[in-house]
Amino acid sequence: MSSMVLLPYAPSSVAVARQRLSTDLQDLGVFDAAIDDAVLVVSELLSNALRHAHPLPSGMVKVAWLRSGDRIEVAVSDGGAATEPRAGRPTLSSLGGRGLGIVEYVAESWGVRHDGEMTTVWAILSAPNGNGSMNGHVAALREAG
Repeated sequence: MSSMVLLPYAPSSVAVARQRLSTDLQDLGVFDAAIDDAVLVVSELLSNALRHAHPLPSGMVKVAWLRSGDRIEVAVSDGGAATEPRAGRPTLSSLGGRGLGIVEYVAESWGVRHDGEMTTVWAILSAPNGNGSMNGHVAALREAG
């Protein structure tokens, strides 16, 4: 199962991407906690693209996901930026800079692909089927405060 959406280069696109991904994974019977993890990662990747990168030549950003077995790859493609996406190590008092660190924690792996002027940041997560009783990373983060 795979999906791809082109969204406006605007903050409102984060909610649209979250909802589409969540609905698709619910329809496939994926554990609720795994859905939460995937939605969190897409939110971080898309927010970073909107904050740090340029839109695609169309003025849009591309959000895609591919489920294969018990794994899902989520990806956000944009028009690139002056710097390479990397996980930061912000101080406790920093107001931002934690997005890719969160992705690094939640995902099994993540990385960056370049195709001409397009940059894609991707992450692979566990996405098993179930009834929502599995404890995921988001639940652990909530408990940790």
